[in-house]
Amino acid sequence: MYAKCRRMDDCKKMFRQMNSIDPVVWNIVLTGLSHSCAHETMRFFKGMLFEDEPKPSSVTFAIVLPVCVRLGSAAHNGKVLHSYITKMGLEKDTLVGNALVSMYAKSGFVLPDAYIAFDNIADKDVVSWNAFIAGFSENNMKADALRLFSTMLKEPVEPNYATIANILPVCASMDKSIAYGSGRQIHGYVVQRSWLQSHVNVCNSLVSFYLRVGRIGEAASLFMTMGSKDLVSWNVVIAGYASNCEWSKALKLFQKLVHKGDVSPDSVTIVSILPVCAQLNNSTVGKEIHGYVLRHAYLLEDTSVGNALVSFYARFGDTSAAYSAFSLISKKDIISWNAILDAYADTPKHSRFMNLLRHFFDEGIISDSVTILSIVKFCTNILGVGKVKEVHGYSVKAGLLHNEEEPMLGNALLDDAYAKCGNVDYAQRIFQGLSKRRTLVTYNSMLSGYANSGSQDDAQLLFREMSTTDLTTWSLMVRIYAESCCSSEAIDVFREIQARGMRPNTVTIMNLLPVCAQIASLHLVRQCHGYIIRGGLGDIRLEGAPLDVYAKCGSLKNAYSVFQLEAHKDLVMFTSMIAGYAVHGMGEEALMIYSRMLDLGIKPDHVFITTLLTACCHAGLIQDGLHIFDSIRTVYGINPTMEQYASVVDLLARRGRLDDAYAFVTEMPVEPNENIWGTLLRACITYNRMDLGRLAANHLLEAESEDIGNYVLISNMYAADGKWEGVKELRKLMKKKEMKKPAGCSWLAVDGKMNVFMSGDSSHPRRNSMFDVLNALFVQMKEPVAF
Repeated sequence: MYAKCRRMDDCKKMFRQMNSIDPVVWNIVLTGLSHSCAHETMRFFKGMLFEDEPKPSSVTFAIVLPVCVRLGSAAHNGKVLHSYITKMGLEKDTLVGNALVSMYAKSGFVLPDAYIAFDNIADKDVVSWNAFIAGFSENNMKADALRLFSTMLKEPVEPNYATIANILPVCASMDKSIAYGSGRQIHGYVVQRSWLQSHVNVCNSLVSFYLRVGRIGEAASLFMTMGSKDLVSWNVVIAGYASNCEWSKALKLFQKLVHKGDVSPDSVTIVSILPVCAQLNNSTVGKEIHGYVLRHAYLLEDTSVGNALVSFYARFGDTSAAYSAFSLISKKDIISWNAILDAYADTPKHSRFMNLLRHFFDEGIISDSVTILSIVKFCTNILGVGKVKEVHGYSVKAGLLHNEEEPMLGNALLDDAYAKCGNVDYAQRIFQGLSKRRTLVTYNSMLSGYANSGSQDDAQLLFREMSTTDLTTWSLMVRIYAESCCSSEAIDVFREIQARGMRPNTVTIMNLLPVCAQIASLHLVRQCHGYIIRGGLGDIRLEGAPLDVYAKCGSLKNAYSVFQLEAHKDLVMFTSMIAGYAVHGMGEEALMIYSRMLDLGIKPDHVFITTLLTACCHAGLIQDGLHIFDSIRTVYGINPTMEQYASVVDLLARRGRLDDAYAFVTEMPVEPNENIWGTLLRACITYNRMDLGRLAANHLLEAESEDIGNYVLISNMYAADGKWEGVKELRKLMKKKEMKKPAGCSWLAVDGKMNVFMSGDSSHPRRNSMFDVLNALFVQMKEPVAF
C-alpha cells in the first residue's frame, strides 16, 4: 500500500522493521522506488545482492532492467546484470529474457545484444516478439522489423494488438513503393481475425497508417465503420487530416467531436486543431477554442496547449494575445519561450523582444537552435549584420552551429543573415563549414546569396555542382539570369523547368516576368499571364505584375484590361497603370486614374507621386504637374524626394521654360544632385541656351559625376558651341576615368529564339545572308521613283 501510494519513506521504514523478508517484499519496494528514483532503485537492488537470502527472482530483474535504460547505463550496469542472470541460469526465462531484449533495444544495442537475449529465450511469447520488433523500429531498422514480423507469422505465437500497433508505423515510414502494399497485407491479416478487428487500438493504428501514406479516403472510411471510437481515434484522424493539408475536413471533424459530446477534447486535440485554424485563417474558431481551454483547468495547466495558443496568435500577428497566452503558462519550457520570441522577432516592438530575451536568460534557460533562429531573424530585420555576427559567435561557442543532426541554424545564418544582407564572404564561410551537412536548403540559400549580390558566375558554378535540385533552385536560376540581363538563358531555364515535369509557382513567374519586359516580348508575357490564370496562381504579388509588364511591352490595351478586371485594386496596381500611361505620353489618362484612386480613399506614396509627375512631364501638363508637386507638402504632409524635384525641372524644361527651371533649382531647400543638373543641361542643349547650359555643366563637373551620359552631353554642348578645346579636354577626362559608352543593342525573336544585335557586331551566324538583304534594300532605296 505504501509503495503504490508512493510513500517510499514509510515503505522503507516498514521494510527495515520486518524480521523475515522474502523476494516478494524486496520486489514491492523496488517497484515503488523505480517509479520515483532510478538511482535509489539501483542502490536498493545492490543491497539485495549483498544479502545471503533471498536471491533475486525473475520479477526482480524485470523491475531493475528498465531502470538501467532510464539511467543510460545499459552498456555497463545492464551487461553486468546480464552476466549475473546467466550465472543464475535465468537467461532462458521468458520474463527476464523479454526485459533484456527491451533493455538492449531501447538503448540502441539491437545487434547482437538484443538478438542474443531474444535467441536465448526458451519459450518466446508475444511480448518477446513485440519487444524485438519495437527494438528494430525504434532504431530505424525498418526492413529488419518487417522481416521479423514476417517470421513471427510462421510461428505458433500469434500477433496481438501491440504487435500490429508496432509494425504499422514501420510500414508507413518505408518507401512509398512498398509502404502501402505492406500495410494493406497487415490490414487483410487483421480482417481475418475478428478479435483483432474489433480492438480499438488496432483500428486506430490502421487509420493512422492510411493517413500517413496519404490514403485519406480509406482512413475516413475505416474511421466511419469503427464500432467503438475513443478520443485517440478522433485525435488520429484530426491530426492526419491536418498533416495531409485537409484543413477544412480536420476542422469539421473537430466540430463534430465537440457537438457529439461523448468524449471531451484533450491537449492532443487542441494542439492538433489550433494550427488548422491558423491555416484556414479562422481566428474566430481559434478564439473559441481558447475560451474552451480557459474553462477547463486541466487544459490550461498543460504547457503544450499554452505553446500552441502562443503560436496560433503569432500566426495572425496578434502579439498582444500571444503574450497574454504566454503569461498564463504556469510551467514555461524552451518551446514556450521560442514561440513568444519568434512572435516578436518580426514586429516593430523591439523593446518587448529585448525584454523577453533578457528575461529568458535571467531564468537560466539554455537556448537551443530554435531560440537562436529567432534572435537571428530579429537581428537581420532590426539590428543589422553586425549583431548577427555576435549571435553567430555565440552559436559557435555554445556548440549549436556544428550539431550534425541540426543544420537549420547554419542555413538560417547563411540565408537570412548573411546572404540576404549581401555579405557573401561570410555566407561562403558558413557554406564551407557545412560541407558535411549540406542539404538542398543549404545550396539554395547560397544560390540566393549569389543572386542578391549579383554574382552570376559563382551561382552558375554552384548550380553545376548540385546533385539534387528542386523548383526553388531552378526559380533562383531564372532570377539570376534575369537580373544579369541574360534573357535567353532565363527563358531556357524556364523551359527546362517544364521539361522536367515541375510546375512553376508564383516565385518562378515573378522571376520570369522582368525578362518579358527586358526583351519587350508581348507574346511571352501573354503566355505567362495565361499560365497564371490556368494555374490559379492568385498570389497578391502577381495581381499587378502582368499589368506592369504589358505596359512596358507597349500593350496598354492588355494592361488596362488587367487593371479593370481586378476587383481589389491596391496602390501598386494604380502605380503600374499610371507608369504605363506615362511611358506612352498619355498624361490625361494618368490623371483620370489618379482621380479614381483618390475616390477609393487610397493614399499615394512617394513612388506613386514620382510616377504621376513623370506622366505629366511626358504629356507636357505643366500646371497639373506643379499642382501635384505642391500637394506633396500641403495635402500629404511629406517632403519631396530628389526624384520629384528632378521631375519638376524636367516638366518646366521640356516646355522651354528654362529660366523658371533654373530658378526652381537654385531655390531648392536641398542641394541639387547631378541628375537634376543633367536634366537641365539636356534641355539647354535642345533649346540652344548655352548660357544656362555652361552653368549646369560646371555644376556637373564639380560633382565629378560617374554617369558617362552627362559627359557626352557636355561634350556635345561644347561641340555645338564650337569650343573644340573643351571637347578635347573632356575626352581626355573620360579616357582617364576609363569611361566607355555602352554599345547600342537590339533583338528580334524568330521561332522562339532570341537574336541579339550589338552596334558594330558581326558575329551572328547568318550575318552574310542578312547583309545581302540589307544591301539589296539599300540599292532599292537609291533607285529613282517612277511616277
